[in-house]
Amino acid sequence: MSIFYRPEKAVLGDVIPFYDDGQFKPFYLRNFRNHRDAQHRDSWVMLTTRDHVHFEEHDTKIVGGTGSVLKIDGVYHMFYCTFRRFPERNYINHAVSKDLKTWTEIPEDCFPSDDRIYGARHWRDPFVFWNEEENCWWMINAAQKKGPTTRTACVGLCKSTDLHHWEYCEPLYAPSNAQCAFECPDLFRMGDWYYLVFSSYADRFQTLYRMSRSLNGPWITPEIDTFDTRAFYAAKTGSDGTRRFIYGWNPTRENDEHAFDPQHYEGRDWNSWDWGGSLIVHELEQQPDGTLSVRPVPEVLDAFGSLQATQLRPLSGAWKTGKECCSVWSEYRFSALQLNPVVSPCRLSLDVELTQPTREFGVTVHTDENFAEGYYLNIEPFRKRIEFRSSIRMTEQGGQKFPYEIELERPLPKDTGTRYHLDVLVEDTILEVYVNGQVVLGTRMYDRSGGAFGLYVSNGAAEFSGIRYYTI
Repeated sequence: MSIFYRPEKAVLGDVIPFYDDGQFKPFYLRNFRNHRDAQHRDSWVMLTTRDHVHFEEHDTKIVGGTGSVLKIDGVYHMFYCTFRRFPERNYINHAVSKDLKTWTEIPEDCFPSDDRIYGARHWRDPFVFWNEEENCWWMINAAQKKGPTTRTACVGLCKSTDLHHWEYCEPLYAPSNAQCAFECPDLFRMGDWYYLVFSSYADRFQTLYRMSRSLNGPWITPEIDTFDTRAFYAAKTGSDGTRRFIYGWNPTRENDEHAFDPQHYEGRDWNSWDWGGSLIVHELEQQPDGTLSVRPVPEVLDAFGSLQATQLRPLSGAWKTGKECCSVWSEYRFSALQLNPVVSPCRLSLDVELTQPTREFGVTVHTDENFAEGYYLNIEPFRKRIEFRSSIRMTEQGGQKFPYEIELERPLPKDTGTRYHLDVLVEDTILEVYVNGQVVLGTRMYDRSGGAFGLYVSNGAAEFSGIRYYTI
């Protein structure tokens, strides 16, 4: 059983969440890459699931880019985008279905940008919803607003009374700060707040969100305005009316799509990120101040149902060990302890309490008995962040080879204290780590497998408890 869904011989791209008749039915863009033939063609595919662990596929035969699906009076409406070249231009399209199996396209509903408010090239990823305040349909989309500079990324807006004829309006959100289009926009209300979700691929390559008390803005940027790392893209949200989830994809590093991978390097951990990969689903939770946090889906955690005996093997430092617990005073040094071998898929769950000011502590994955090469999830309390360090950096010459200070990091809330709960999920090359059920860091691990989990503390003291290791 796979925890992070990926289609056979293909990759999963932009997810279009949808809930209907008691089931989650997220659509996605299936891309076969080098496996395309008469039987393997790119298309929209619908998944059905009740627990975000077990999925069934249903091909729609619709070919196009991201959009949205809604149900009105027993009829399903799909809005999506298509791409034309010479000249390059995007179009928004409309199709309908009565059973989610057979879709009928409506060619006369296809339309491009207006060339007056919006640029011609970027006009895609429509998201359609009913605006009760204005008693009409709103469509937001990825666009560029015409302006004096190239920083024209925006969330475009059109309005309609019949879902067939659309009026061009001024952008819903246009901060004039990015040279791209804000892709895969999504909008929802939770309590007294509206949330605008979109993805940016210029400068920052992440899914972001803004919040407002009104659909007319102003749109506030929260302190932590992202949901995951740059290894979680094109994310959109869906709800069953009670819970809300955010669906994105963890990209592969296999294809060198941009011809940017390092020469003379046989591994993949330093490669550029591709378009598409595996499905990642997080559950969203609203905080008292209106901001959103990310936590693991309980059904996904429960899928790791086989609890294994916890192994604790001190390697360096004065560790004290017990059943599913250990502690170390390591004020002037680095102390390391080895845990269970990493078997895919698996989950490591534990609690940490810092018993004095501590500079660094963390969890390692795929580390060897020398506690050298491997992947490090490094938490720095004084910087309020968790940082991912790949195995390349941890070699003897890693600091000379690696040209940057940071690979991937996630900020922790300012009120994060001295207690932490960690859930570390591993499946093949995918790594997802949740901190305090509020923050997640996702990435890939290609160059190392096997080895073990580990714990460490540097310049401080910590108690680790409830250390539990699960497999499927």
